[in-house]
Amino acid sequence: MEKITEAVIEADPKLPIIRMTRDFTATPAQLLRAHTDPELFAQWVGPDALSTRIERWDASTGGSWRYVAEHDGTEYAFHGCFHEIRPDRIVQTFTFEGDPDGVALETLWFEDLGEGRTRLRAQSLVDSFESRDAWLRSGMEVGVNQGYAKLERMLADGTV
Repeated sequence: MEKITEAVIEADPKLPIIRMTRDFTATPAQLLRAHTDPELFAQWVGPDALSTRIERWDASTGGSWRYVAEHDGTEYAFHGCFHEIRPDRIVQTFTFEGDPDGVALETLWFEDLGEGRTRLRAQSLVDSFESRDAWLRSGMEVGVNQGYAKLERMLADGTV
């Protein structure tokens, strides 16, 4: 099986959904930890030019989170709720506070590929096709791929 080293980002043609797939040299437990430990999450999420500050983080079923990404004095805040945390998946909501009416329902799956590899599949259901297309036009692939590259380095050096 070929390893997917850049996120494959796809729009569902019939639903306002974005799907992403990427493979990591990691166990599912390591990827779950990278997504639920606030200190680790802040180190890898987002583009290289942004720094992330966690303001609230309760990574448990029913918990909530809020973080702020900052670049050159401009802040971008995000918040959501963890609907469910399991070893093989996370279900959560996601809101960019610059668009407070937009709420995405996100599901992340950690699929064990064996031999220390895991496929991360993520799905974001947004409010409308317009919102979905705006996300896709925003350059999200840069932040996703730079963030996942940071995560891959953290996995390789034993940080996660």
